[in-house]
Amino acid sequence: MLSRHTAMMCAAAVLALAGCSAGGGGSSAEPSRTTASPTAASTAAPAPSSVAPSTDAPTPSPSRSAPASASPSPVPVTGPEQKLVTMTVSGGFAGVNQKVVLRGDGTVRTIDRGRTTVRRTTAAQFRKLRTLLGDPALADVPAFTMNSGAADMFQYALQYDGRTVMTDRSSDEPALDRLIDALTEWLPAH
Repeated sequence: MLSRHTAMMCAAAVLALAGCSAGGGGSSAEPSRTTASPTAASTAAPAPSSVAPSTDAPTPSPSRSAPASASPSPVPVTGPEQKLVTMTVSGGFAGVNQKVVLRGDGTVRTIDRGRTTVRRTTAAQFRKLRTLLGDPALADVPAFTMNSGAADMFQYALQYDGRTVMTDRSSDEPALDRLIDALTEWLPAH
């Protein structure tokens, strides 16, 4: 019989791998293209849970971040096809499954309920998202922060800078929360 912790880790690995598919998931239909700016999504941040965070989370590795005095600078772009960040949102009471991908050409691709939409960021929006990704505090965010005692919370799997971070936002991680909030603005409202 698997322990609860082992089962949760297996589930987390499956969610992380689901976000890594080469085809990008979603519908096989051609994506619709618009240039509209993001709208605030009703799935922004779930209400904080009254249940204490799990102590089962792995201990974070030693700090890899720059000194606290360093201000974030935009992450570099190596090409238009580069995936700067991919965020998958799942769970919640309604069983949400959404995905947002920021690419090096400044486009944001969202997938929700089998429908794919591609929109272009403005120069200011692209710089803001890249600056959020360049925040040195992101290096200190643990790879896994989930409250195993909470139900119906959204789960976020983010892939950026060669790592995957999974959270339900039950831990205080300001740099990660700012990034999640900014990416959530691009998702369709429910």
